[in-house]
Amino acid sequence: MQSNPILNKPRNFLSFVIVWLIITMAYVQILIFGEKINFTIALADGLIFNSLLAGFGLSFWYSARYISVELYSVPKILISHAIGGIISVSLWLCVGYFITSIFVSSSDDYSAFFLNNIGWRILVGILYYFLVISFYYLVIYYNNFHEKTLRENELKNLVTQAELKSLKFQINPHFIFNSLNSMSALTTIDSTKARSMILKLADFLRYTLVNNDRQKNKLSEELNNIKLYLEIEKIRFEDKFDFIEDVSPESRDELVPNMILQPLFENAIKHAVYESLEKVTLKFKSFIQNDFLNISLENNFDSSSGNKSGSGIGLNNIGDRLKLIYGLNNLMNVEKTESIFKVNLYIPLSK
Repeated sequence: MQSNPILNKPRNFLSFVIVWLIITMAYVQILIFGEKINFTIALADGLIFNSLLAGFGLSFWYSARYISVELYSVPKILISHAIGGIISVSLWLCVGYFITSIFVSSSDDYSAFFLNNIGWRILVGILYYFLVISFYYLVIYYNNFHEKTLRENELKNLVTQAELKSLKFQINPHFIFNSLNSMSALTTIDSTKARSMILKLADFLRYTLVNNDRQKNKLSEELNNIKLYLEIEKIRFEDKFDFIEDVSPESRDELVPNMILQPLFENAIKHAVYESLEKVTLKFKSFIQNDFLNISLENNFDSSSGNKSGSGIGLNNIGDRLKLIYGLNNLMNVEKTESIFKVNLYIPLSK
């Protein structure tokens, strides 16, 4: 539940007290020099009535809080506050007069003064009531709007996280399925290779599980895991591909989305190595330029193979993830010639 904005912070309350002290001093001066009231009566009247009005103003918060503009119609709100204003002003005047009369010795003179000025006191009280109520409604509206914005942002973040997890979970199944098939075949052909493949796959999956909840990792950590992946694929394809990396030292510690490189290499293995009769060279490069970490993976491919498509679910997955994480839709582009396929990623540098 929202608390009174004047009371929820000591600084706000101190400012409120200072403002009322200034108002009270000005009020006492008006009574002394304008109404020709003696100092004792003016001081008692000013301190008591203004202190009561300030205290009543703090309590008006609850009227604004419970007579909600979201729950009640405008006529009902106006009627409720009209009644509340009349009751509040009546109490203020009665209590103020009773207390002041106790401290003022010449009560008859004060009674005459009070009755002569009761009209403008009522006007001031009513005006003050509605000004304070309006202020509180503005505060409530602002707080509700702020909370709604926070909830919407939180919901968007939750949806984004769910989408990111869904995209991440699309990465491994194809690779694991292919690896299990290869291990199954190797168990009867070459048990040593099968055992090596199982151990490397275990290390690969261990990294995946440990870092599953992390949004980003260092590029060097992702590359180490990719090398595990390539070692597993080497067992499957033997000498059908080579891997060359050109990673600038300053880019190694930059943060990249978790498992963002995996679909890049899966795509190259699937559409180049698997389809090609010639050796394929995978060239990985990373460097920093213009506040971006530039990452590229280039490979040659057999243009005469049946499958000419080089951009599938895996690459679309990368584009979707980058857009969700960084809010930009131009962080990936694909270049393709007759025999070269290249994917470029542009990762905004971590601040």
